[in-house]
Amino acid sequence: MKIDAALKCDHPTLIGIWEASVRATHHFLQEADIGALRPMILEHYFDAVRLYCARQNGVIAGFIGVADGNIEMLFVAPEAMGQGVGRRLVAHAIAELGASRVDVNEQNEGACGFYRRMGFVVVGRSPLDGEGRPYPLLHMALGEEELPAQPLAADRGEDPS
Repeated sequence: MKIDAALKCDHPTLIGIWEASVRATHHFLQEADIGALRPMILEHYFDAVRLYCARQNGVIAGFIGVADGNIEMLFVAPEAMGQGVGRRLVAHAIAELGASRVDVNEQNEGACGFYRRMGFVVVGRSPLDGEGRPYPLLHMALGEEELPAQPLAADRGEDPS
């Protein structure tokens, strides 16, 4: 497996992997969410990160995007899941790009477990995702002490102020 920088000409392949991976792992998303995210990924998110691909025999099997030490995206083609592609991409991001943080959809239990196995711990939680939708995020980091699992004040129906 070879990990190298993604090129603009790779973007159509990456968006295909993104969509297939999301459909395989993000069962909590609605079809409208996927449709709304797709153009944002292509038009904004790819350009906002340092984007790397994992290639198996020249074919892209997954990709990772890192910005300011945060893993912003990690997606693996469904047919390549469980083959070490994600693990290799995260290891590359940590060693070569200084990644030490990631936000994970709380409802994506597979991803939460994956990042825990990679050494990340939960250091915070938000009730909404980055677009303000009701998909809670777990904020995870390497080399920090895990916070006890406690719902946010807003999740308990309390006024957070």
